[in-house]
Amino acid sequence: MSVTIYHKPTCSTSRAALALLKARGLSPLVVDYMKVGWDRATLERLGAATGGGVRGLLRTKEEGARALLASGADAEAIVAAMIADPVLVERPIVETGKGARIGRPVETVLEVV
Repeated sequence: MSVTIYHKPTCSTSRAALALLKARGLSPLVVDYMKVGWDRATLERLGAATGGGVRGLLRTKEEGARALLASGADAEAIVAAMIADPVLVERPIVETGKGARIGRPVETVLEVV
């Protein structure tokens, strides 16, 4: 099974999700999105696969994400903001052929493996 984790190495929750996947015997492709960034197609695919659209991918702990929500920003503006500032995306996100899940709580990622 192909498993991809969109990961931020400095995030303890993201590290815990990666450790959980490895403990299950999986060798996920690790995408450090803070280094490689995001593109529109990936964000839209992950938003659809997680069920919340791109709005559901926003990391609401970030002031910029809260400002986007408060302003009523549309999906286009949200995607543009996430591409410009990758920290606005919630983490970690695990994607497999079964779908994608945001790892909050961490065990949620097991739903797609």
